[in-house]
Order: sequence, then C-alpha cells, then structure tokens
Amino acid sequence: MKSDEKKKLWWLAAGAGALLAARAVGRKMTAYDFNNKTVLITGGSRGLGLVMARQLAAEGARLVLCARDAMELENARLELAGKGAEVLVQQCDVTVQQEVDDMITNVQNEYAPIDVLINNAGVIHAGPVAEMTVEDFDEAIKTHYWGPIYTILAVLPAMKARGEGMILNVASIGGIISVPHLVPYSASKFALVGLSEGLRAELKQYNIKVTTATPGLIQTGSPGHAIMKGQHKKEYALFKIMDSSPLTSVSAEATARKILDALRHGDAQVTTTLPARLGALLHGLSPEFMTDMFGLMNRWLPGEGGIGKQRTTGSESESALSESFLTKRTQQAAQRNNE
Repeated sequence: MKSDEKKKLWWLAAGAGALLAARAVGRKMTAYDFNNKTVLITGGSRGLGLVMARQLAAEGARLVLCARDAMELENARLELAGKGAEVLVQQCDVTVQQEVDDMITNVQNEYAPIDVLINNAGVIHAGPVAEMTVEDFDEAIKTHYWGPIYTILAVLPAMKARGEGMILNVASIGGIISVPHLVPYSASKFALVGLSEGLRAELKQYNIKVTTATPGLIQTGSPGHAIMKGQHKKEYALFKIMDSSPLTSVSAEATARKILDALRHGDAQVTTTLPARLGALLHGLSPEFMTDMFGLMNRWLPGEGGIGKQRTTGSESESALSESFLTKRTQQAAQRNNE
C-alpha cells in the first residue's frame, strides 16, 4: 500500500475515533440525573420492576411503586427502605382508569411531582392461540396498552406544565416479532410499541422524552405468574427453560442497567439480548422469512388439548422438568426478586 493511501486510512480511522469519543462525552454530559427525582414504576413490587427500583434507589431516586398485591408491595418497601431508599407504595390496578387517576393525584398532591414514569406492569398468556379466549386477549390489551395510556394521560398535564418529563414503556421483542404461543402478549406489546413511538414524536415539543424498551427474555423469576393454557405442564417447562438458559436470556440486573441507561440518555428504543437484536434485524429484512421460521418452530411446540381453554398459573404447572437444573437461574431469580 502506498504511503499516501496509508495516511488517508489513518486520518479516516482517527476521525472516526474522534467522533465516537465526542459522542460518548456528549452523552455523558447530557445524561439525565435520577438523583432526587420521583420515579413511578408500575409493576414495581417484583421482577424487573423491583430490580429497576433497586438500581434507581442506588442513584438517589425517590421511588413510587405501584402494583395490585399489597403484600408484595410491602415486602418491596421494607427491602428498599431498609437500604435507605425513600419509597412510597401504592396499591393500584393499572387496568382500571379511576384507580390510576386516584393514585397519580395522591402521589402528586401528597408526595412529589412525578418526574419519571416507567410503565412496566405485565401479564403473559402461554399456549396455542386456539386455546386462547377473548378474555385472554382483553386482559393483555388492558394491561399492556390501556394501562400505559391511563398512567401517561394522568401524568402528562403536570409534565407539560413543568416543561420536562421522562417516560419509559417496557414492551418486549414480542412487540416487534410476534411469537407463537404468546399471541395475546405479542399483539398487546405491538400496540404498546406503536403508542410509545407516536408519543415520542408528539411529546418532544414539550421536552418530554419517551423511550421504548423491547427486551428479549429476562431472568426475573416471573414464569410462575404466567397464565398457562392447553398442555400447561409442557408449555410451562419449555417457557421456564427458555427463560433460564444463558443462550436465550440474560439477567434482570443486566437488562435493567441497559434499559435505564437508554432512559437516562433519552434514547428512542433499546433492545437487550443478542437473539432479540438478531431477530429484529431479520424481521426488518424479511417478515415473511421470520414468520415461516416461526411456523416451522411451532410444529415442535405442545399442541392443543390438555386443560384446553381453562387457565392455570405457571406455579401450578410445575413438573420434574420445570424444576430441574435447566431452570436453576429462574428459580434463583424468583427468590431474589420477590416472585
């Protein structure tokens, strides 16, 4: 290679390095500081919500945790307060608008203005779509779509009046790629992704930043709360193994760090695991290819039958396989994360 060509390549490399360094410095300087900010987390009493709460507490955030289960909320409050966090818990069903409005009003009047809203509450229905009912789809839509709508509409007036705010909507890679045997979940997460992207475009003028998280599988310990249909023991064992495997999932702690980092920088979207990012890339290139691939995979999944359209929980669907060494990470996560 000639000397002039080597110099050109050197200057190109140096320029690229300088741009990357400048971007890193710029992101650090403009990063949102959670210290002394009031952060509301729906579904914050356990799982990913609780893990995010721990990490935000370590940064000095004032926490408001919302969930339906009073005992889970109290357990989370005791843990966080015991470590010095300032935390308020609110029992609330985010699928009921009046409960959401009352909760937001109470927090903003009696505690502090809500600086950051994290919509994290979720529900999963696992099984063949033929075994799903209208009620299953309705429950998923109410939780993943209407719940965030209710909370966002309730906090927007105060955020607009202050001229700033942060909103994080925790969707899923299932909101980009529809996954067999999780159709109600995926369909409702697709709705949340669309809502979140549209809100980001419209709310930017008020200095309100909206971030969409589309994580892959997370080792939160939550499969026991999933709603199982059809051949529920087989469905649950497969779901729990996938949720626990290091090849397909990552820890809740690593996921929370990555999501919160995207939030602090006001990023539009963050996708966590390598399989999820690869799947999103392939789906973007050819949705037909991805659906054909999932069609082949679906042939190996448990078929219809079993308990049919009846519903049971993951914890009620345990078997020797679902409690084996293959699910050790999920079982350990359940103990850590109030699941």
